[in-house]
Amino acid sequence: MVDEAHERSVSTDVLLGVLKKIRKRRPELRIVVSSATLKAEDYMQFFAGQGAAEDNETARIITLDGKMYPVDCLYLESPAEDYVERAIKTVFDIHATEPEGDILLFLTGREEIVSVTQQISEQAALLPQKAQALLPVPLYAGLTADQQLSAFEPAPENTRKVIVSTNVAEASVTIEGIVYVVDCGFSKLRAYDPSTGIEKLTTVPISKASATQRAGRAGRTRPGKCFRLYTEQSFLSLPQETTPEIQRANLAPIILQLKSLGIDNVVRFDYISSPPSEIFVRAFQLLSSLGAIDDYAKLTKPLGIQMAELPVNPMMAKVLLSSTKFGCLDEILSIAAMTTLQDSIWFNQDEKRGISPSIRQFAVEEGDHLTYLNIYQAFVTKGRKEAKWCMDQSLIHKSMMKAVSIRVQLENHLKRFGIDMARRQAATTEQIQRCLTTGFFAHAAKMQPDGTFRSITGGITLHAHPSSLMFVSFSLLRL
Repeated sequence: MVDEAHERSVSTDVLLGVLKKIRKRRPELRIVVSSATLKAEDYMQFFAGQGAAEDNETARIITLDGKMYPVDCLYLESPAEDYVERAIKTVFDIHATEPEGDILLFLTGREEIVSVTQQISEQAALLPQKAQALLPVPLYAGLTADQQLSAFEPAPENTRKVIVSTNVAEASVTIEGIVYVVDCGFSKLRAYDPSTGIEKLTTVPISKASATQRAGRAGRTRPGKCFRLYTEQSFLSLPQETTPEIQRANLAPIILQLKSLGIDNVVRFDYISSPPSEIFVRAFQLLSSLGAIDDYAKLTKPLGIQMAELPVNPMMAKVLLSSTKFGCLDEILSIAAMTTLQDSIWFNQDEKRGISPSIRQFAVEEGDHLTYLNIYQAFVTKGRKEAKWCMDQSLIHKSMMKAVSIRVQLENHLKRFGIDMARRQAATTEQIQRCLTTGFFAHAAKMQPDGTFRSITGGITLHAHPSSLMFVSFSLLRL
């Protein structure tokens, strides 16, 4: 059974393709694809081929109708100049004029959510004392488990709750008590640019399917309203569906995975939505430059086979497998575990720039990788058994424990490869940096006097991400 198939993640699409391939050998295998929003006919045709609608023996659609109340969708008469400001105004208009019921406000990401939550809180404090209170609650992936749970708790007496969320509340979770939805009309989408080899997180208009799903959040318990912060004409011009992740992702990890499963002709693999050819070309170029595949696009032995088995991206896999050569295996294991967490180690990430005194003791001028290493080593020494130490350092204890677990998993993989895990003396900074270069050479860039970077290949101007120490350093230099 495959659930939440509508999300169209790379993993889900590849899994369904593999299951279809398996079913050719095992026709008795039953495959259940479950989703609240799926276009079921497309999936039935994928598994059963053309004419599937009449072939009930091969595939069939089973629909379970849940009780849904009507939702009245309201549009703007003219486009909003600033959807964030308009969202805040709409929340207070609802609070002033609409009957009781909680509000769900969709925004694009953490920074917007933190800012809007604070503004709503400040303005709500100015409401008349006898008026119903307004309680904003953020909801996004970077929050701790306790912080996320607060979104599901009932509001206090005489209080209306406003959940300010990313699209995580679109389909993955159901929050009781929501009667009003405010839809900004945008979301953040990760997309890989094969011409530059860079992955970007950009704000884009949502699809009609997403807009419909967002509106449906208001009709779970009683009739509701959805306030769309865009015109009806804008809604009609939206794409029907969000572009599947496999058509906008770096395919290098997927190619390695498929080849390790014995699926050698990955270009002709049966994808639900075929990726663009230029993404394939770029992925093969990267894997070839890393030494993972040979001139015939076969996995190299043992490097390519081992890279395919490691649960990290191909660049980091190459770094891990090169670490013994540079005498920095222990350090690279820790760095790999930390970077796999994707910067979810910070408590209140939105305030990361404000907690620089906490991280200053870990920070080094050589950059983020060495800083992550310092954080991990300090945690293992001082904070592993003491959650308070993590709180004092603005670190999430649960995330750090996950890093420890990931490191153990990676270490076990390397042991299985027969790599000598004997402890050695601590590696120098230069050894670690040289080792990192074996995998991440394609990301090489030259720092410019103004704090930007220029890529070695292509000469593209790049900026440090706000989560990077480089961003903090140059922000301080400009003050």
